[in-house]
Amino acid sequence: MSRASTPAQEERLLDEDDTTEAPLTMAASVVLTNLPRDASKALENAGELAIQKITVRLQPIGSAPPLTQRVFKVNTKQSFAAIVRFLRKRLGTKEHESVFCYVGSVFAPALDEGVGNLWTCFKQGDELVVGYAMSPAFG
Repeated sequence: MSRASTPAQEERLLDEDDTTEAPLTMAASVVLTNLPRDASKALENAGELAIQKITVRLQPIGSAPPLTQRVFKVNTKQSFAAIVRFLRKRLGTKEHESVFCYVGSVFAPALDEGVGNLWTCFKQGDELVVGYAMSPAFG
């Protein structure tokens, strides 16, 4: 059974529970005074890197075959899948063979993750270090 409430009861309940405060004014907030007038223009460039290409170092893990050239330049707008495809081509792996890639020997990013974001968050020096193995290397 549901209990029906009258409009007067609903109004009283809303008044009793209303503990929200008024938002800060522009003059009261240091952060808000620094925002541009048109926030959409500022958001257009959010997440973009000043550089167009980053350095990626591919390192074998365990018994994975080493590459003759381990350092490559990659466009920051490409996805991590582009690195995996490139690595598979260089290693000459067949379709049924697996390649497991790890950033900094710590985690395996999603294939749709942006290379620029990975570099920004997990670079070592000025390189994104990607370890690769032919079988799962970590837990």
